[in-house]
Amino acid sequence: MFTGLIEEMGKIERLVKGPQSARLTVAAQLVPEGLRVGDSVAVNGVCLTVTAPGQRAFTADVMAETLARSNLGQLVPGEQVNLERALRFGDRVGGHLVSGHVDGVGSITRKEQHDIAVVVTVAAPGEVLRYVASKGSVAVDGISLTVVAVQEDWFSVSLIPHTYRNTTLGGKENGAPVNLEVDVLARYIERFVSSRPQPGQSAITGDFLREHGYL
Repeated sequence: MFTGLIEEMGKIERLVKGPQSARLTVAAQLVPEGLRVGDSVAVNGVCLTVTAPGQRAFTADVMAETLARSNLGQLVPGEQVNLERALRFGDRVGGHLVSGHVDGVGSITRKEQHDIAVVVTVAAPGEVLRYVASKGSVAVDGISLTVVAVQEDWFSVSLIPHTYRNTTLGGKENGAPVNLEVDVLARYIERFVSSRPQPGQSAITGDFLREHGYL
C-alpha cells in the first residue's frame, strides 16, 4: 500500500521490452536507498516489485497486464516518473490509501492557473469515472489528489505549487497519458450495495442509508 505522496521524481535509465513484458531501470537519489529484492515501489502509481536494487537505481519487471492497463509501456529512457516506496506500519497517511493497482489510463486535456493553484482536467474512461466523486480522492500517476469537479467524461483536480513542482504533472502537456486509480473504498461500497443480502440481513440500499442518516 502507498499514500499517494510522491517522494521524488526518478528518471527512466533503461527500458527493455519483450513480446509481452518489459524490464525497466529507474535512476533516483532517495528511493533506491535501502531497497531489497522483493520490495515494492510505485512508479507513476503502479506497484512494481524490485528485482535488482542498486545505490542510485533499481530494476523491476512489468508484466503484460500492467503494460495493458497503465502508461508504463509508453515510457522512454530519460523520461521522469513519480516514485514512492511502500507504506510502513506506523507511518502517517498524509494522502489516501493507494494500492498501486491502476484502474485505467486517462489523458490531460487542460491546465489552468487559479491563483497559486493549477487546475488540471483529465479525460477518463467511464469505468473509472463511475467511482470518482467531487471532493473525493483519486490517484493520478500515483499522486493523491482531491477531485474538484466531475462530468460525464472528465474530472478535474487542483495542484498546490509544491505538487506541481515536485511531480511529473508539472511537466506534462495536453494529451499526455496518466495512470488513474480510484479510491478503493468506492469499490467496496459498490460491492456491498449491489450484493444480495443473506437471510436475516438487511439490504444496503439508498433508502437504508437515508434511514440511518448517511444520505
